[in-house]
Amino acid sequence: MSAIERYASLLLFFVSTAVLSRLLTPAEFGTYAVVTAITSVFAASSQEFGGANYLIQKESLSEGDIRTAFTVTLGLSLGIGLGLYLLSDFAGRMSGSDDLKAGIAVAVLNFAIMPFSMTIVALLRRNMQFGVIAASNLSCNFTIVVVSIVLAVMGFSYLAPIWGMIAGSAVQAVHLVATRRDLRIFRPSLSGCAGIVRFGLYSSGVVLINVFYNSAPQLFLARILDFASAGLYSRAVNLTQVFDKLVTQVIGPVIMPAIFAQTSVGGDLKRIYLHAVALLTALHWPVLTVMAVMAKPIILVWLGPSWLEVVPLVQFLCVGSLSLFAASLTYPVLVAAGSVRDTLVSSLISLPPSLLVVFAASYAGVEAVAASALLTLPFQAAVAIHFISRHLELRWADIAHAIWKSGIVALCSGATAAIGVGLIGYGLIGPVAGILVAAAATAGAWFLALIAVKHPLLPELDASARLVLSVIGRFGGGVVRGAAARAGRNAV
Repeated sequence: MSAIERYASLLLFFVSTAVLSRLLTPAEFGTYAVVTAITSVFAASSQEFGGANYLIQKESLSEGDIRTAFTVTLGLSLGIGLGLYLLSDFAGRMSGSDDLKAGIAVAVLNFAIMPFSMTIVALLRRNMQFGVIAASNLSCNFTIVVVSIVLAVMGFSYLAPIWGMIAGSAVQAVHLVATRRDLRIFRPSLSGCAGIVRFGLYSSGVVLINVFYNSAPQLFLARILDFASAGLYSRAVNLTQVFDKLVTQVIGPVIMPAIFAQTSVGGDLKRIYLHAVALLTALHWPVLTVMAVMAKPIILVWLGPSWLEVVPLVQFLCVGSLSLFAASLTYPVLVAAGSVRDTLVSSLISLPPSLLVVFAASYAGVEAVAASALLTLPFQAAVAIHFISRHLELRWADIAHAIWKSGIVALCSGATAAIGVGLIGYGLIGPVAGILVAAAATAGAWFLALIAVKHPLLPELDASARLVLSVIGRFGGGVVRGAAARAGRNAV
């Protein structure tokens, strides 16, 4: 269910990115990116302080716990939203842009909506009810795309995607509240808030520093260079995150509840981690490698020639991101190991130095900021793995053994994609046809490489294929039986 929702959302992302890239200039998109960067830092902190992860990891959860978590989150969210609104004029003066002030003033509306959706989604994730979550997320994303494109056509400029975001959040909240029969969880309560605050201090600290780090390049570039540079970098990051949209965001909502479900019945956390790393790298590395190799034709076809400046940015970010193959596992594994504190400590060790590198690189230009990922991302990955190793008695040799097959698969995929780029470059085939041919050939090379090295992903693919065929068979059988029944009733 998570995959259905994410892949449908990915299709919407492809469409909206292609359309909005032709309706908004890099400077307009840069303003939107900076507004999103500022608000997302504080939004993440307010969400996690009361938050989803607290509700998921708590062994015995009462209605009082839920009400208190919601009350803490709502109060903090409203307070932060009001503070940002009051500071929007200062932010506009500091940036020399009234557009930034207007964008923040609109975006803070989301702070009044998010706590309702977040609380219900956390409970649904805890109970593994991903069908309801999928429906709500799809309704949200569809609304965002439609509203953003319509308003962009009407000339709302950078405000179009911001209003789209507000509309999507509102639709999602209404959908979730409508599906929740018992709304008593929204009654205010502060009973037992001390435990929530203790967990939230670490959890929100981790999220806050990570979100701020991810948002910082856009803020630095907008302040030191211009909003167009921020827009180019933000668009490059979005393209680099295709793997996240293809895989990480599909399994992300499932990882923590799944790990807790396995460890609660005696599962070996070290074995779970290494197996997950092996599976993730077989997908993560080939996608990033192919994206880096085929960046120019993909951007030319997808975004148009006005965005070709992002090609080297995408390539630098893709190569640097290869080191983040286990990033989605770090937080849930450390929490499962009983050390949420280490999630914050590892972030405090790795991110401030990385932030200094990004800040210094921003004076050299947007391309230097992207190139700094070749240093900062491997450093962050090494620190995170070090902390996990302390709890799981993990050696670097264990990780190397888990990922070497994936490395061969990625090399085969990248080499095949390079042939397609060569055909396009020599004019033997057009960009659109070249991308399609290269995609098909790369997929074939990827699958053959999995077979050649006997990758552990193969049994998972086989099980998934059998499940899909079984579902299709049951659905088809149901349709046939229903038609036969209707025919029988009509005959009678």
